[in-house]
Amino acid sequence: MKKVAIAALIAAAASTAAYAGTIDPVVIEPEVIIEEAASSSSAGLVVLLLLVAVVAAASS
Repeated sequence: MKKVAIAALIAAAASTAAYAGTIDPVVIEPEVIIEEAASSSSAGLVVLLLLVAVVAAASS
């Protein structure tokens, strides 16, 4: 009985593997790249003020 069950299991596995593939073309969706907006000019002003503060502290 075990041999019959094993044979049936192997036959079932082999028959499902035969239909596992597809002939449809593979559809690859394009990758969405989100680009952050450029920083505003106020951020550049903050960096400039920090640089001036560091230079002033270093010269003291």
